[in-house]
Amino acid sequence: MHHSMKSITKTAMMAAIIFLCTCTFKIPIAITGGYTHLGDCAIFLGVLLLGKKKGALAAALGAALADLMGGFPVWILPTLLIKGLMAYSMGALAESRLSARRFGWLWGAIAGGVLQIAGYTLVKILLISPAAGIATIPTVTLQTLSGIGIAAVLITFLQTSHILYRIKEL
Repeated sequence: MHHSMKSITKTAMMAAIIFLCTCTFKIPIAITGGYTHLGDCAIFLGVLLLGKKKGALAAALGAALADLMGGFPVWILPTLLIKGLMAYSMGALAESRLSARRFGWLWGAIAGGVLQIAGYTLVKILLISPAAGIATIPTVTLQTLSGIGIAAVLITFLQTSHILYRIKEL
């Protein structure tokens, strides 16, 4: 598969934005020692800008890098897989016939969000304890819903103003 320098640069820039959105606004979660963040909003936007494959790559790399740099090495691989799967599934639904609808991407974001909630819950059950996994379902759900809600506002503005289309064409 041929990747142009422009395509690689756009994917790397989106991974950096996802990393920054994940690292800059953190709310600590005492029970796991982790945190919740605004990176999911950037992931949802990245998928719309880059498509399912490159969006998933940017999501996986940006979020995993945040775990690496944040001192959470045990979470690098789970995050790489979970965020990549979340983004890819969102993109697959957004690129299906739902894409003709203005909010078609939203169904993809919800489906990807459900996968994220299930994925992180399962990993926390395995890595920490069943109690910790179950106890943090509300926080990962709130993080996911916040990401979808903020993305909805941002994406609606970018779609209405036709900026999203112009950014995609860069």
